[in-house]
Amino acid sequence: MIFFKEVTAMTKQATIGLMAHVDAGKTTLAEGMLYQAGTIRQAGRVDLGNTFLDPEALEKQRGITIFDHQAELVVDDWQFTLLDTPGHVDFAPAVERVLAILDLAVLVVSASDGIQSHTRTLWELLAAHQVPTCVFINKIDQAGAQPAQVLADLQAEFGAAVIPFNQATALAKQPAATAEAIAMQGDEAVLDEYLTTGTVPATVVTKLVAARQVVPVYFGAALHQTGVQELLQGLTTWTPAFVPAPTMAARVFKISHAADGTRLTWLKVLGDELVAKQILAGEKADQLRRYNGAQFQIVPRALAGEVVAVAGPQQTYPGQGLGASADAAPASLRPVLNYAVQMAAADFAAVRAALTELADEEPLLHLLVNQELGTLTLQLMGEVQVEVLTALLKARFGLTVTLVPAGIVYRETITAPVEGVGHYEPLRHYAEAHLLLEPGAPGSGVQVATATREEVLAHNLQSQVLAALRAKEHRGVLIGAPLTDVKITLVGGRGHLKHTSGGDFRQATWRAVRQGLMILRAQGKVALLEPWYDFTLRLPAAQVGRALTDVQRFGGSLQLPAQLPTGDELVQLTGRAPVAALRDYPTTVRGYTHGRGQLAVRFGGFHPAQDPAAIEAAANYDPVADLENPPGSVFCAHGAGYPVAWDQVPQAMHCPYFIPAVMAAQN
Repeated sequence: MIFFKEVTAMTKQATIGLMAHVDAGKTTLAEGMLYQAGTIRQAGRVDLGNTFLDPEALEKQRGITIFDHQAELVVDDWQFTLLDTPGHVDFAPAVERVLAILDLAVLVVSASDGIQSHTRTLWELLAAHQVPTCVFINKIDQAGAQPAQVLADLQAEFGAAVIPFNQATALAKQPAATAEAIAMQGDEAVLDEYLTTGTVPATVVTKLVAARQVVPVYFGAALHQTGVQELLQGLTTWTPAFVPAPTMAARVFKISHAADGTRLTWLKVLGDELVAKQILAGEKADQLRRYNGAQFQIVPRALAGEVVAVAGPQQTYPGQGLGASADAAPASLRPVLNYAVQMAAADFAAVRAALTELADEEPLLHLLVNQELGTLTLQLMGEVQVEVLTALLKARFGLTVTLVPAGIVYRETITAPVEGVGHYEPLRHYAEAHLLLEPGAPGSGVQVATATREEVLAHNLQSQVLAALRAKEHRGVLIGAPLTDVKITLVGGRGHLKHTSGGDFRQATWRAVRQGLMILRAQGKVALLEPWYDFTLRLPAAQVGRALTDVQRFGGSLQLPAQLPTGDELVQLTGRAPVAALRDYPTTVRGYTHGRGQLAVRFGGFHPAQDPAAIEAAANYDPVADLENPPGSVFCAHGAGYPVAWDQVPQAMHCPYFIPAVMAAQN
């Protein structure tokens, strides 16, 4: 039986995230921390498949963390919620979502492998989200381990804030060089106090850690419990205490489904408290669960600082803010590769249902269904995710599928505003929606709003339109790629007291979006976007010329240092280029640098496609023939509904344009 400690308003709490590159020993460290804290009686081993924080059968089989898992540990007067996150880059988006709820992160680096590409990615994410961080240099007992060199590399790449803490407490016992290094990261007052007293007060160090001005480094071998107790002491000493918001607030970071099918919304309460049966975003929180590994305890309430799984809500999503908390920023890590799902024709409905559930848990899968052709398409990060998803469909749903590459992920956007109109009027139905589509800021996604007065369209009907806009991923009209960087505003419409029913405005709304896009397509004002990578290239100085030539040929850019070294000395360059050009470039780099070069990439947003005509020709997409996204409307005459093509809707619509100036500019 796992021990659950009661949390009170006086409990010192913090949420700690463990993150690392693959095979750094992160889960082994988690086991050691739980063992040292008394949460478990024996530390499990990844190679034996008995770890506390990799409870899923698929994780035991593969020996890697696939899903983030939660445990609780009590150390001195602290209650820590520990989140063990996936280490493979293919699951990095899930790690990024966790960052929004962390009070501190422990970045694990192998003393034998050193800084890896994914280590840099994790560091950049932690810095971008301003998460206080400690580093644990693991596996110092292995042959070939170079902990001192790894520390030097960390300091060279990540700055002087990275400081070894040889003792967790009592800074006076630390080497003078450590205390001086800490003091140098503070302001003038901190440095003056150090020069006077020879030390830095613990309260000051905690503030420096909270501000990421100091990053404590610990050393150890987690498999043998070496250094684990010192790390725990450091966490109790330097972790910034969680500060609750003044009003009820929470942040969703994960959706999962229990073995019995119960949908669970994982969230951290950021302010006040969450009580069972409370209404969250219009849905009842039927049950609150505190998890410790695979076991859970049902609790009547969750106080600020606690992480719980909530049963009941069906419409929540990762990154959602509840109460006074705003939604998280869009993910900076996202897939750029499409994969087609191959399956037996008879399994289409079952596979679609299974993938819909998995896409609920991982929204970046972007499941695309073509009912007419019987095809399913996903967006995935890479081959490891492909293998895991295939195995997951088999183990969890009993379904056999094959995922095959299906090209680059593209997006579509607009370059001018338009008022789109959708009308839906089969017999005894009625709805007309007018939407203003405007270009949005790069990276903003699809934003929805209303600017309609209630005397024009009742509040409940406006809510139906906004819900319809949020309910689906809207497709463009060039190649059917997802729409992005567009603001959609409800500007008017009309309902019918007798004939308007629940789904009418959903149909009118979706048709209005498509009709507006078709108008812009006819005028050449829909743009195709392709994904770019921001990259870091490490290679011998002698090969910089080759790299510069390649990147220019790709249509990208490369930033060179003011002064280049010569010969075989390694140099680090940064740049940007289209994903399509860089897909196979890591292999090319290793070839012309004889294995010394390394290319690390990170999603850098969507930008205008360099050869849109070729992409459109290859897609051969007909927006009018897309039966799942019709651009036309349905009107009624003589007791029967009849279709009206998108370009004829302005002549048949029942309401005049609400923003006539926008449409006048189209002519």
